[in-house]
Amino acid sequence: MPPFFPDADTLAITLAAIAHGAGARILESRAAGFATRTKEDGSPCSDADMAAEAFIAAGLARAFPQVRVISEESADAAAPVGREEAFFLVDPLDGTRDFVAGGSEFTVNIAAIVAGRPIAGVIHTPADGRFWIGGAAAYATTAPAGGPPPARDNLRPIRTRPASREALTALASARHGDPETDRFLAALAPRERRNASSALKFCLVASGEADVYPRFGRTMQWDVAAGDALVSAAGGIATTPDGTRLTYGDMRDGFANGPFIAWGDPALARDTALLAAAGGARA
Repeated sequence: MPPFFPDADTLAITLAAIAHGAGARILESRAAGFATRTKEDGSPCSDADMAAEAFIAAGLARAFPQVRVISEESADAAAPVGREEAFFLVDPLDGTRDFVAGGSEFTVNIAAIVAGRPIAGVIHTPADGRFWIGGAAAYATTAPAGGPPPARDNLRPIRTRPASREALTALASARHGDPETDRFLAALAPRERRNASSALKFCLVASGEADVYPRFGRTMQWDVAAGDALVSAAGGIATTPDGTRLTYGDMRDGFANGPFIAWGDPALARDTALLAAAGGARA
């Protein structure tokens, strides 16, 4: 752990407090009315995205002035990331389409990265005040907007669950399906397949409510890093389809990820049959 960071749990709770404030800004934007524009990649960006990003950037700068922030709406201006560098990856409003449509499953995602790996992260759903926090261990709690942020004495430990190969629950995106993911899920043959939005799929795996979340379509590093931190802290693992741990900070293709799979039970990530299915999905 770099000397300018506290222990992983304290760091994660600090990130949760900042996410709590950002969530309040998002809800204020919704209540006041907001404008939306379409970015070059066709995705929407609202006033709420920008307000949350500004709040998070300011909060992180106060708490950790020596650590830079790479955030979705300003990532184009980021300088190259050093191999051993510490930095924050931020998605100030993950699920903007859901937010704009009046939904409730949008999230605030913040992760601390050191040498390419997340060491702490938080996922927050402002609409209902829920938090999933990953540090040395993983926790869930509730802290509605307008009240105090999450505190240590209100954290509930969460863990992933052991998996049964014959009784798997798999998660898929509610809005962003792709043929490779569908092929992997067909080969996996889970007993149950559930759809969920945004980063909540990581939360379901981390809390032991699901076993696997594959995503072969395009995502960005700020979409995934906080979920990786959470699942890993809860006892799971996030890997590429060949079983390699994910890394962060590669700027090629604008901070895009390759395919990944979040596994609740790390033994699944070593299952050769599942790895073969994942490889087949990429073909």
